[in-house]
Amino acid sequence: MSSPRVLIYLLRRDLRVADNPVLHDIAKVTQQSQHPFTHFLPVYIFAAQQIEVSGFLSSDSERSPFPEARSQVGGFWRCGPHRAKFLAESVWDVKKRLDNVGSGLEIRVGMVGQVIKEMLDAFRQANTQVAGVWMTQEEGVEEQREERDVKEATEGAQTEFKLWTDEKYYVDDRDLPFRSPRQLPDVFTTYRKQVEPLREAPRRSLPTPKSLLPLPDTIPSQLAPFKIPDTLEGIISCLTKPLDPGLGLSNAPKYPSKAQSAHPFHGGETTGHSRLKHLVASGHMTTYKDTRNGMLGLDFSTKLSAWLALGCITARQVHEYLIDFEEAKTDLGKGVHGYGKGENKGTAAVRFELLWRDYFRLTTRKFGPRLFRIEGFKDDQSYSWKYPQKDKDVQNAVQRFLEGTTGNGFIDASMRELFLTGYTSNRLRQNVASFLAKHLGIDWRIGAEWYESLLCDYDLSSNWGNWQYNAGVGNDPREARVFNPVKQAHDYDPRGDCFSNHGKYPRIRKGRWAWQIKNGWTNR
Repeated sequence: MSSPRVLIYLLRRDLRVADNPVLHDIAKVTQQSQHPFTHFLPVYIFAAQQIEVSGFLSSDSERSPFPEARSQVGGFWRCGPHRAKFLAESVWDVKKRLDNVGSGLEIRVGMVGQVIKEMLDAFRQANTQVAGVWMTQEEGVEEQREERDVKEATEGAQTEFKLWTDEKYYVDDRDLPFRSPRQLPDVFTTYRKQVEPLREAPRRSLPTPKSLLPLPDTIPSQLAPFKIPDTLEGIISCLTKPLDPGLGLSNAPKYPSKAQSAHPFHGGETTGHSRLKHLVASGHMTTYKDTRNGMLGLDFSTKLSAWLALGCITARQVHEYLIDFEEAKTDLGKGVHGYGKGENKGTAAVRFELLWRDYFRLTTRKFGPRLFRIEGFKDDQSYSWKYPQKDKDVQNAVQRFLEGTTGNGFIDASMRELFLTGYTSNRLRQNVASFLAKHLGIDWRIGAEWYESLLCDYDLSSNWGNWQYNAGVGNDPREARVFNPVKQAHDYDPRGDCFSNHGKYPRIRKGRWAWQIKNGWTNR
């Protein structure tokens, strides 16, 4: 009998079984008569620098060896309760799906490189050979640091390290019209024209593996002082336990009695595909172009961003659902307007937005750490930003901004919705970013960090790239772009539905900053 040879697969934002190139390759290997691995070990690590892990301590007397996972500028928890819950659900779903194909998932907490090093050491002490460590490449500064740390750990253990291309995006890296990230155009429209026609751009998705190699007979456990729960509820509890309910706000928003969340979804590949099927079958993919600037309700936009951000679904899977509908390849959506009639303005608009995600990710690759600098991609030092660390009045303004008590109903509604539900619409996000950066002149990174903490659908590149875009220091050819939140409210929410789930008409005075709203997100 041959000695065990283990392949470790480190998952991060590729939390899916279908259309997963790593699992697809492993499945092909298992069908061969001879293959380099006998066992397969998928691992997910809650990274201590990005999400607070002190809730996993085995007892209250223990102390975490890691500093609190807080943002650099505002000092916010980097992962708040809404995203923590959605992430935990996504991790647990991929664990169950891996179980179903003969494998599983080991969950750990700590610094990624350190956890892998300790795991390799433990396998070596147990006389078990680790034949390789594989992971998917990402663009962020911290993520690339993790990749270097894991590579260093494998080199020390004389183990193969392989970094896979991230294939959850719309246009595959191998099909980009340039070789170097420096060649990426600084204007989205120029890039879009380079990869059109969009309907023909994606590669085909990969099938779900029918079976995978089994887990090793013995697996190194989580090292002290942490302990990993064996239920989803336990994981969520550990992630949210350290977070105070008000997240540091002295006047945290309270949930209006009859308000409803526009994002009541659960994380995971399973629910992501359920959402996709609903959007096609209900006709909301067809009407997307006309409804995407909405602000209240479940289906004015696709709401796929949270699943896309964690890699629970891929952009090319979304594209294939659209193709099947447009060409009547399946019965999904049969009877819906546009079924079998080719691309329509709604499905074309969905593809357009998916390409925006690609573009922001590529700008992160091009500019690297400049994503987080106040001068932005442009290295623009012309703005006289206000900093709360230096001015008490600015501190107060920031506090009111975060609490949703600025006096501008449009902005306040969005900030309260964000705090209470982990979601706010794209139209509102643009207005909020413009309000903080252009109207208040305050360090835009505070808003980007607050969004990072609270958004269920937080995505590194899309979040920080969009904040730069709206602050005037990113990839926007119109440098003087400023949103007027009063005009925007009249244009996109004339009935005040964003503020009142009862649909009452608010008293709005055009040209003024404040109005009185009853029974909605701005309730005080």
